[in-house]
Amino acid sequence: MERHDIATITSGYHERIRRLALFDPLTDLDRKREKDENGKVIDMKGLGLLTLLFFFEQKVMRQYKTGLKQLAAFIHDVTAEQYQLQANEYHRMAGTLIENFRPGTGMKRTYSFYNWETNQEEQLEYSILKTNRFNQATNEQYYTLDDDGLELLFATREFYSEFQLSINQLMLRKQLERGEFNGALRQINEMRVAVENIDGRMLSLKQEIQRSIVSEETFNRYKELLEESYSRLQREDDEFKELRQFVKETKDRLYAKDIHRKEQKTYDLILTITRELESVHYDHSRLLEQTLSLKNATLITAQESLYYTGIEAFNFDHEITSHIISVPLPIEAMKGVLHPFLQIEEERIWSPFTLFAEQNIVEDQQEDKEATMPEAESDEEMDARNNLLRKQYKKLMEELLSLLQQQPEITLSAFFDHLTETNLAQLYTTKSFYEFWLILHQRSPISRGDMEHDEDGNSLLTEALYILGNNRLIITEKNAILNRYKRYSIQEMVIRLEES
Repeated sequence: MERHDIATITSGYHERIRRLALFDPLTDLDRKREKDENGKVIDMKGLGLLTLLFFFEQKVMRQYKTGLKQLAAFIHDVTAEQYQLQANEYHRMAGTLIENFRPGTGMKRTYSFYNWETNQEEQLEYSILKTNRFNQATNEQYYTLDDDGLELLFATREFYSEFQLSINQLMLRKQLERGEFNGALRQINEMRVAVENIDGRMLSLKQEIQRSIVSEETFNRYKELLEESYSRLQREDDEFKELRQFVKETKDRLYAKDIHRKEQKTYDLILTITRELESVHYDHSRLLEQTLSLKNATLITAQESLYYTGIEAFNFDHEITSHIISVPLPIEAMKGVLHPFLQIEEERIWSPFTLFAEQNIVEDQQEDKEATMPEAESDEEMDARNNLLRKQYKKLMEELLSLLQQQPEITLSAFFDHLTETNLAQLYTTKSFYEFWLILHQRSPISRGDMEHDEDGNSLLTEALYILGNNRLIITEKNAILNRYKRYSIQEMVIRLEES
């Protein structure tokens, strides 16, 4: 064999081995010999794959607080009928599965191999799970799938076909974050193909529903299938909206940096991505309408057809008359047989009190007015309103801390008095003032570290919590009701400042 032929065969050997190495954690689980209380061997490899599927589902549904406790509950629900285990065993097993995919040392998993392309011993690193967030209040560590974990799941055929579009959306976000615009455009094209495939399946499903519903059980099965499809399409639609916003921000950022002048090709590419993504999102929105139509129209029509088919097949003489004549029934039983076929008794009467009932009186000038729906806020108006709230919350926190520096514990009524004395009474005449206290009470104890748990770093309380420093607020309610302003009332609270 020629030398260049060998080079062609061994080309990309490192990448191929890396893909095979991703299955190594599942192989390690397969070697474990866990048993339940009845001595039955537990399928640890299967539970490992289910663990990855569980974390992927949480990622798709944007459930970011997923850790050991949630995984243990999931394993219990899945294996309750298969294995006999104590509650602490589910918790221990969940810890074993997480540690297998992400070692307790925090280091990535390694895989040693001989590279036949470079003729050298090499070692590669990969990460299936990674830490996501940490809840200081409950001392819980949350996890999410890393890029290698996603790639491992993409290799499973059934899962890949079911969540094709969701996977494409995750990959598109990763590529946009890395600036791989050529790959992002290809990913959008794959999403278009996935949308077309779903459209074809919807058409087939509609025809199958009209043809196959012959019983109530079949109707319920198709109804559940459509509800699951609609729920998944809604989640995908939400992800499309976030992707479009992300692309818009990327385009604005490139424009601000004059990339459209320096690198015209790159800017044209992001414009193409914006246009194509909007087109795919539009096609996907039509799928939502089709699924809703299937739920509300086709299913109901099929159910009515099933009902009238039963009515037409019903023989009154055979089912009712012959039964009553051939089988001697007491009068009470005969009433029960005939009751469903008798009309409901109707009495055409009305009450004199109807004359004195409350009536809606509408002035003539109001009838000419056209009823219109209020318009939704634009993004600019929403940003302006949020910025105003952040400044107001920061001002309230500053006044609160200035009062707490004099005494570590005060009441909300004392804070009202402080605002009145400092000529800031207008602060508690707005709805946002009372919302501020409701949020603080709900999240108590609250500190600056709570900003890390927000899904976005731009929370309405970000600026207010930042000036807390290393302190934290503990807020408890009392029975008294405060009504310092005629439009609003709030429960009395005790506010205490402590060092974290």
